[in-house]
Amino acid sequence: MADVHSPETRSYKMSMIHCRDTKPEERVRKYLFSHGFRYSKNDSKLPGKPDVVLPKYKTVIFINGCFWHMHENCKYFSWPKSNVDFWKEKITKNVERDNKKQLELQQLGWNVITIWECQLKGEKFNQTMSELENSIRKND
Repeated sequence: MADVHSPETRSYKMSMIHCRDTKPEERVRKYLFSHGFRYSKNDSKLPGKPDVVLPKYKTVIFINGCFWHMHENCKYFSWPKSNVDFWKEKITKNVERDNKKQLELQQLGWNVITIWECQLKGEKFNQTMSELENSIRKND
């Protein structure tokens, strides 16, 4: 099946996708800050450059896009119908890298939390943030 967009349109859309300071990341950070948590962003000294680093709690948070990180059984993830080999390789490598970096962080003594983009949509947001806060505070 061919792409529904022209190459120029697809190129523009792909160029608008950012790897840091995404809307989901900003929502989580604003929530954390408003609840008294202080953090750093994308610490390059840590494996995987976590989206949020809470040194006081020895906790890191990754906020993953469901498509880019292959959130299985999620309505926001499905394999693209065009350029299949490219996407399978790209997404599979993303998942492998995620797993490797999370293991490295755990071996360094960090509590690793992953939040999926779909967990921040609509009514799920408040429940996800409450669970996140509980998970962080248990390391206090």
